[in-house]
Amino acid sequence: MKFTYKIGIICSTIFMLLQSCAIDKYISEGEKLYTGATVEIKSDSVIQNVDQLKSVLEEALRPKPNKKFLGMRLGLHYYYKMQQENPGFINRFLYKKLGEEPVYKSDVKPYEVEEILVNRMENRGFFYSDATSEFDEKEKKASAKYVVTAPSPYTIAQYQLDTLPQPIYSEIQKSVSQTKLSKGMRFDLSNMKMERERIDSDLKNNGYYNFNPSFLIFEADTNQYDKKQFDLFLRLKDEVPKKSIVPYKISKINVYANYDVQDSTENDTVRFNQKNYINSEDFFKPKYLDPFITLEEGQYYSPENSKNTARRLSSIGAYKFVNIQYKEQDSLLSDSLGILEANIFLSPLNKRAIRAELHAVSKSNNFAGPGLAFTLSNRNLFNGGETINTTANVGYEVQAGGSGNSGKTSIDLGLKSELIFPRVIFPLKINNNFFEYAIPKTKTSVSIDYLSRTKLYALLSGTAHFGYLWQANRYVTHEIIPISINYTNLSNTTPEFDAILEANSFLKRSFEQQFISGLNYSFTYNGMVDATKTNQFFVNTTLDIAGNSVSIFGKDNGTGTKEFLGLEYAQYAKADIDLRYHFNFGKEQVIATRLFGGYGVPYGNSEVMPYVKQYFSGGPYSVRAFRIRSLGPGTYNDENNPDSNYFDQTGNIRLEANIEYRFPIISFFKGAVFADAGNIWNSKANPSYDGKDKFTSNFINELGMGAGVGLRVDVQGFVIRFDFAAPFHDPADSQNFNFDINETVFNFGIGYPF
Repeated sequence: MKFTYKIGIICSTIFMLLQSCAIDKYISEGEKLYTGATVEIKSDSVIQNVDQLKSVLEEALRPKPNKKFLGMRLGLHYYYKMQQENPGFINRFLYKKLGEEPVYKSDVKPYEVEEILVNRMENRGFFYSDATSEFDEKEKKASAKYVVTAPSPYTIAQYQLDTLPQPIYSEIQKSVSQTKLSKGMRFDLSNMKMERERIDSDLKNNGYYNFNPSFLIFEADTNQYDKKQFDLFLRLKDEVPKKSIVPYKISKINVYANYDVQDSTENDTVRFNQKNYINSEDFFKPKYLDPFITLEEGQYYSPENSKNTARRLSSIGAYKFVNIQYKEQDSLLSDSLGILEANIFLSPLNKRAIRAELHAVSKSNNFAGPGLAFTLSNRNLFNGGETINTTANVGYEVQAGGSGNSGKTSIDLGLKSELIFPRVIFPLKINNNFFEYAIPKTKTSVSIDYLSRTKLYALLSGTAHFGYLWQANRYVTHEIIPISINYTNLSNTTPEFDAILEANSFLKRSFEQQFISGLNYSFTYNGMVDATKTNQFFVNTTLDIAGNSVSIFGKDNGTGTKEFLGLEYAQYAKADIDLRYHFNFGKEQVIATRLFGGYGVPYGNSEVMPYVKQYFSGGPYSVRAFRIRSLGPGTYNDENNPDSNYFDQTGNIRLEANIEYRFPIISFFKGAVFADAGNIWNSKANPSYDGKDKFTSNFINELGMGAGVGLRVDVQGFVIRFDFAAPFHDPADSQNFNFDINETVFNFGIGYPF
């Protein structure tokens, strides 16, 4: 492996050198390729935040050199290829996507850049700065170096508000008292601009509807000091419009609950909670719509309240457009107050919608086949924003390979109905004012699934959920399901399947407990919503507890276990955590990492976790070098058993770690290089696995590991993913590390894996 690694490095180095030489030979005689510039700051005094200042200067450097990727200037390479007499189709295509015209030394205007650098320095308090430049030239290339000499900067002695008319003087004075500008801070135009915008935001949220940050102006007075200090004054510009310096109140709120641009006829108006609901009574009952509106009559104008109202109304799921407009009542404008009329226009989505999905399935047990799902949505079902989604799905799979399982088929039928109320359904009344960001939703669902595996068994399962989904703020979401019921019934078993169960007591026991009743809770922090941030974090943790409430009513069935309503019930606790971190650098370049850990504990009425609640590993969203649900448990692997790959390999402990480098290729094509590691184990050894499945302190050496490359088609957030991965460590052979390209696994998925 070391030899192969060294050969790879040598080949890569040679390739980059050849590519560099290929570009050099195309550079015109008398020209030199411009490779960039550096900035050095010289000063007799200590400069605070010098790295930040240097970044500002480097950003001002012009022109930018040709882009590099892994040491290669691909855009420039394909530009030169296009200059040939017959560049060829591929070169023409790549030039269109990547090509860049060369940037030469002759394109650089150092004196203009020096002026820009001096301007940037003066904007940050370093008046009377100086900048010089020089070129570092080689045979075919040239770079520039700029040296900026910075004198000691001007600093703030005091910051105060000039005389202004009332009532705006009191509001600005209140805002200035919270300023971040302080004595000793360096003169900085960007900080002053942010100060104006901060004051404007404070004024807007206190009713100043027509104010603009450009109405404020700073003045600096250096006459009072000898040592480069200045007094900073804030005042209003001359001739600011009168209506800009008075606050506005909302006098009337009109809610158009069923607004159609093509037909805006007002049929009826209902007065409810000091709001006028127009065309609402027969479409969306005002008593259900009103809690989503945070605007009130007599309230000062606030863009924050407008934004909150628009967000809350959009979260209902019944509207495609939410538009809040304000109309000034000019005739009521006085020297101290303005009047607004708020109009909320709500354009509903189509009441009914149907969605069809056709997908192909390929599994690790050689099963493959088509699947079809239809979803019918009915919105605003009871005129209160309710949505009911009904999904019917059918799938057929046939096992095409495998010496012992060939010819077996699987038929999957399912029906699920989900009813969502955009409010809290609870025996006790809950004040909606408690939920500032969003009102929780109540979710109920009922589903039934039928799975038939020929020559083996049929499995009928039914589930029912009742719970709440609440978005606490922009990042945090809570989901609690206090009522969760699951029933499974194994039937039509064949002698072949009965023999498998008798040989594996853990598998048999996991199918026996037919009834699961419990509580689920999920907490999610999603920092990925800030798409422009360099560092992004995501945390999801779930807790699943079952059997405690029904155990109060359980009766002993004479076999050492208890039953509820004649059914043996499961009792367990299960918790897991999913941690993700994304480091964004460059253009669309991301290092994405993920760490997952989960542990389930059967107790009381259960010796093992129910089959449907156990963990699995491997597949397109897990360790991609191993086929779906084929990894583990532990070091177990039975290649001699023809049925060993027919059942999902499961355990009650799961650990996984993933890292992936994502980068753009061309247009909507993205690439990835990744590595995964993980496995599942049992906390209590399964005798059928000879103890190889038990979790021990040696778990690190029992991780399945693999690496690979991926291609993604990303069209406006809809991602189709193709990943190719090969293992370099198989838990069944824990002593050896061998990157086996012959065992490459192809994974297909929708969306990014993490």
